[in-house]
Amino acid sequence: MQLAAIIVSLVLIVVGVALFGRALLQIYAHMRLGQPVPAGSRTNDPKQRTITVVKEFVGHTRMNRWGVIGVAHWFVAVGFFTLLLTIVNAIGQLFQADWILPIIGNWAPYNVYVEFIGTMTVVGILVLIVIRQLSKPNKPGRKSRFAGSNFGQAYFVEGVILIVGVCIFMLHALEGAQHHVDGYEASFFLSYPVVSWLEGMDLSTLQNLTYFFAGLKIATSFIWMITVSLKTDMGVAWHRFLAFPNIWFKREADGGTALGALQPMTSGGKPIDFTDPGEDDVFGVSQVEQFSWKGLLDFSTCTECGRCQSQCPAWNTGKPLSPKLLIMSLRDHAHAKAPYLLAGGGKTMEGDEKASAEQLAGVPASALAEAERPLIGTAEENGVIDPDVLWSCTTCGACVEQCPVDIEHVDHIVDMRRYQVMIESAFPSEAGTMLKNLEKKGNPWGLAKKQRLEWTKEVDFEVPVVGKDIEDLSEVDYLYWVGCAGALEDRAKKTTKAFAELLHIAGVKFAIMGGDEKCTGDSARRLGNEPLFQELGMENVAALNMAFGEDDEDESTKKPKSAKKIVATCPHCLNTLGNEYPQLGGDYEVIHHTQLLQHLVDEGKLIPVTPVEGIITYHDPCYLGRHNKIYTPPREIIGKVPGLRNEEMHRHKERGFCCGAGGARMWMEERIGKRINEERVDEALSLNPDIVSTACPFCLVMLTDSVNGKKNEGKAKESIQVVDVAQLLLDSVKTPPVDPAGSAEQESEPAPEPVK
Repeated sequence: MQLAAIIVSLVLIVVGVALFGRALLQIYAHMRLGQPVPAGSRTNDPKQRTITVVKEFVGHTRMNRWGVIGVAHWFVAVGFFTLLLTIVNAIGQLFQADWILPIIGNWAPYNVYVEFIGTMTVVGILVLIVIRQLSKPNKPGRKSRFAGSNFGQAYFVEGVILIVGVCIFMLHALEGAQHHVDGYEASFFLSYPVVSWLEGMDLSTLQNLTYFFAGLKIATSFIWMITVSLKTDMGVAWHRFLAFPNIWFKREADGGTALGALQPMTSGGKPIDFTDPGEDDVFGVSQVEQFSWKGLLDFSTCTECGRCQSQCPAWNTGKPLSPKLLIMSLRDHAHAKAPYLLAGGGKTMEGDEKASAEQLAGVPASALAEAERPLIGTAEENGVIDPDVLWSCTTCGACVEQCPVDIEHVDHIVDMRRYQVMIESAFPSEAGTMLKNLEKKGNPWGLAKKQRLEWTKEVDFEVPVVGKDIEDLSEVDYLYWVGCAGALEDRAKKTTKAFAELLHIAGVKFAIMGGDEKCTGDSARRLGNEPLFQELGMENVAALNMAFGEDDEDESTKKPKSAKKIVATCPHCLNTLGNEYPQLGGDYEVIHHTQLLQHLVDEGKLIPVTPVEGIITYHDPCYLGRHNKIYTPPREIIGKVPGLRNEEMHRHKERGFCCGAGGARMWMEERIGKRINEERVDEALSLNPDIVSTACPFCLVMLTDSVNGKKNEGKAKESIQVVDVAQLLLDSVKTPPVDPAGSAEQESEPAPEPVK
């Protein structure tokens, strides 16, 4: 037995190591097929990036949100990387059954560690196996996050970990039996009963058991290594290696998720100048090799865990988009096409000559066939990604927030949208109306710019306008960016007027733009029309810089003397102004109206005194919560209003559920599956609330539409209201008492009404 175990183990080790080295080189070559990234964008602050990797791995910061799953996975992951010396120990035990590692082999702390982590690795993988079985997609009525994952590969990996873990446990116990641990029970505090049982066996039996478990451990480990080396697209295995570089090269060095701002469009690793684009500039992504190398690394790192899928509003309402399946499709396509690309296909070689037939002669037929597939196309077209998948995304960011290995799903989806919109002009027809309105009128409704100021006539105090009532913004505390919805949509205007009145009551000096401002371009950018976003953005930045007095600089700092403070009631405006306009030369301090209102309440400048009775549930807007991490202020305000009892929906804060309007979906019809706003309102109504509150005009419109529909169907009580947090606060601040129902009367339809 010993000789056979030695021969088989050594052969497997040599073959495994050689193939694994080749696989690493293959993966590196595959990543190099992607486009470069802007210089320094993925390597800045290397110290902080290293700290981020350590924190995310040691703390399991994403995984531990899932309770027992995170704990179990932590032991499995830590066991894999910290028990590597047990392989060395097993090799030694093949030659000499009672062999132990030099120096540390009989060191009690090391033995305690091996004992504990080895045992917990077995327990951890058993827990994960049970969870996978309980979550199998063939269970009736169960929406499994594992639907579409490669179960065979997962079973293989789980089986390997379980066998190796058992071998580590048994070899450690055999070690104790052969070295007679009497008096050293602490080193074998878990396996001591097994050690005692083994000590009753004769030496020959102990040696043969040692050869068996050492050989089994080595064979299992290196069969796994050989298997994954031959299948470099096995994400469920490779993520344990690729996750580290993927996290290190993530967008934000400090560990922040790839949410908030979208990245500027690049071609060849350089930002595109839309005022004078280069002749060879590539707009968006139409071939898998046009993703950046970081994108290709993202695809290969996917663990197929399905956490993104379980949180996706599109997937949860019967639409074809699953962030997991999208990434898996891109990964499989990239790996299948790689031999063609590595041979020079799809690009020019040195000397600007296309790859010759001779160069492609050795490329497998499967790779040549894969190269013919369109990246975006229907099943009939043999496309990799179906258009319905691409256009179902609301860019809510739930996938990015939950991904344990920091895949940047939203960026990749928008990159593919950019090509479809800018080059193919292939996008849902309803969105075309929105784009035309933005181009001609500067707002998605296509209304005249003079209507932006109409709401100011409906309040009983003066609202200063920049350039008309005041020269510039140095005379006020804040610029209130009203936004298109806040100025033009009837329901959102109620929020605008309520917030302005609260500022007036609190004595806060503020002003608004004069009506010449344009839409910030959020919907245009997320739809994929980057040039239109750039055009709108640059016009707004120029107007804002002038309003803030861009030439009035402090000589010592070369910065404007007046702080560029903006407050916005729309999270989409907040995100664009604060996170994306710096890309266009606009650097502003932007806060959300709930943040300012909370501050004013805390300072005693706004005092909620009038009770607003009833049960309230708050809906987190995606672009306020996940994209900008603002969860507390709205809840703090609600908590200060007397009479309200806040009940959280099951999905809230980081796991909040989208209203369905983001990603330009506000302007597109929802033809597949259940409407996302219907799903969200059903969840809210399950709490039997009197008030559904939010802090976003898009959310307000979507939730109101659904609630009104439920009322008409008799599925919701007539008294239920959908209001912004600012309206609630105003109702409570005002005296004498105001009937809160007055803030949520049957709204007149906005004109024109966006398609939802």
